[in-house]
Amino acid sequence: MHLEKDTTKSLALFCKVVDNYGDIGICWRFARQLQQEHGIVVSLWVDDLVSFQRICPQVAIDLEQQVIAEVLVRHWRDQDGRFTVADVPDIVIEFFACDIPLGLISAMAERTPRPVWLNLEGLTAEEWVEGCHTLSSPHPRLALTKYFFFPGFTAKTGGVLLESGLQQERQQFQSDPVAMHAFLAQFGVTAAQMESFKIALFCYPQAPVAALFEAWQTGNRPITCLVPQGVAVAAVQAFLGGEASVGASATRGALSLHVLPFIPQTDYDKLLWACDLNFVRGEDSFVRAQLAAKPFIWHIYPQDENLHHIKLRAFLGRYALDAEHLCALSLAWNAASTADASTLEWSDLWQQFLDDMPKMNVMALNWQRQLAANGDMTSNLLDFVDTLKLAGAQK
Repeated sequence: MHLEKDTTKSLALFCKVVDNYGDIGICWRFARQLQQEHGIVVSLWVDDLVSFQRICPQVAIDLEQQVIAEVLVRHWRDQDGRFTVADVPDIVIEFFACDIPLGLISAMAERTPRPVWLNLEGLTAEEWVEGCHTLSSPHPRLALTKYFFFPGFTAKTGGVLLESGLQQERQQFQSDPVAMHAFLAQFGVTAAQMESFKIALFCYPQAPVAALFEAWQTGNRPITCLVPQGVAVAAVQAFLGGEASVGASATRGALSLHVLPFIPQTDYDKLLWACDLNFVRGEDSFVRAQLAAKPFIWHIYPQDENLHHIKLRAFLGRYALDAEHLCALSLAWNAASTADASTLEWSDLWQQFLDDMPKMNVMALNWQRQLAANGDMTSNLLDFVDTLKLAGAQK
């Protein structure tokens, strides 16, 4: 076994897919930015190539290794005992506390100089991460130190993934109505629907989609909802009156719905840019919605004992402190509202939210600018790596 490397920097990124597309979505964006913008030789180790293929159609699910966009993709399975010192890159990153192979850790301890070993943590707005960002954790037996790197929303964290040309590309696309119309037309959106209120819907199965569909179709404002195949299947099929297959569409009352195929990440960004409101889930689409500078509702990945509600409230406290109706809809969407779910009036929640759209449009743009001011996570992480090397921490 041999990990690709060059004389400057080589990096191995390990990803175990838990949240279907969010984990690999983040790691794939990260790997591409490392290679394309920083010239780093990246090996991306992934345990679930099927999920990977859904967001990157070039992935072949039956190959042990393949090169895509100049990134070496490795199928992570049973390679634990097959690493040597020659296989160890300059930087080793485990995403979200996944356990990297013990054989690799042993080889890392024998390498001179030692590699920089990082645990790239999950994104949260909780204040405690500012005190844990870049903390060290010495290995109990080996001469190795692991460092914790936390993405986040303040200058005291690592920031979020943000490619160097993304905002210019977004602004150019959003200022070109013809390009936006052409993009949406490929999914069956008609000329009349282009003028409606456009919503991209991406959520977990437990989201109260049917209740929101009812509010949308009985409302006064025409709405066009774009939902990927496999998302909110029961509610979508009930609305369509048939299978939720790619290309299926229907209009009932004020609501028109279109079922989209899963699309590559670059096209997903364009979908977010072209819509007036984005419902997103997990972490990857959550960040991309913020970078789209459009209002959004986040469906956070559920955790035991409703720990995800703490993270949701922490984010809303930073992002939407003065947006009462955005907070109310977000909490209800995540079953985190203090009100009895059976008494929630979704039509009222939706109309109040809709009335606040002008204010939320300004808020979303200001938030995007704040994230950009914190610097992009990839550059911040590499700056931290260079700091460690200059300090001699990896001797």
